[in-house]
Parts: sequence; C-alpha cells; structure tokens
Amino acid sequence: MSTLTALADAVKQSLNGASFSMPFTAERLHQPSFNLAELATLRVSVVPKSQAIATASRGNSFFDCAIDVGVQKKVADDAEVDDLLDLVEEIADHLRLKRLEQYPSAAWLSIEHDPVVAAEHLDQNRQLTSVLTVTYRVKR
Repeated sequence: MSTLTALADAVKQSLNGASFSMPFTAERLHQPSFNLAELATLRVSVVPKSQAIATASRGNSFFDCAIDVGVQKKVADDAEVDDLLDLVEEIADHLRLKRLEQYPSAAWLSIEHDPVVAAEHLDQNRQLTSVLTVTYRVKR
C-alpha cells in the first residue's frame, strides 16, 4: 500500500475512533461524489490528495502527504451550516499536533481549511461542502 493511501486510512481510523458533536462514519474514497439524496445524511470523506518528496539525507527522503477531509451535507438553513462548520473545527482540533495511532511515524505538519464553504454547492443545491487538507511528513 502506498504511503499516501496508508496515511489516508490512518486518518479515517482516527476519526472513526473519536467522539464528535455530530455522529458520522468517515470513509476513505478516491472520488467523493454523492447525489443530493445521499447527502441527506452527513458524509465525511477522507481522500488522498497529493505527495511531495524532498531529500532528507543521503539515504532518506521526506514524503509530505496531503489528505483531504471533506464534510458534506444538504442543509436547511444557515444555522445548520454553522453547526457543520463547528464540526469541521472539531475534526481539525482532533487531528492537529497529533500523531496517528495507526501510522505513528507520520508527523503532523499543517491543516488548511479551503474551501470553508463551497459557495456554488450552497447556492445551487443548499449543500454544505467544507474541506480540510491535513499534511503529514513521513521519512523513509
């Protein structure tokens, strides 16, 4: 299994082993595409995004692996959007500054929250889509 895929699996397991204000089961996917009926239920997708490799030493490299964590749900109003953004922040707090139990050699580097809300999804479908990109470094 690739480093990037193994990390995505470890992120999924970490999320599924934690408690959040809204219950969900994270899924590792390559293409998180759902129809509106499927988004009546909260969906949390963990998606391998990118990998950058740089020299660490003569015999080792740093693999900086970015994993997207997407939160999607059809919403009724702005209050529900606010509640879901609170959940996204909980997920970020859960992942930041921590090592993954299933991949302890990966060091957390950063989290980016973009888009906070995908405006076109909200405008066209009343669907919240919010994405965290979490980056970990593995030396090998």
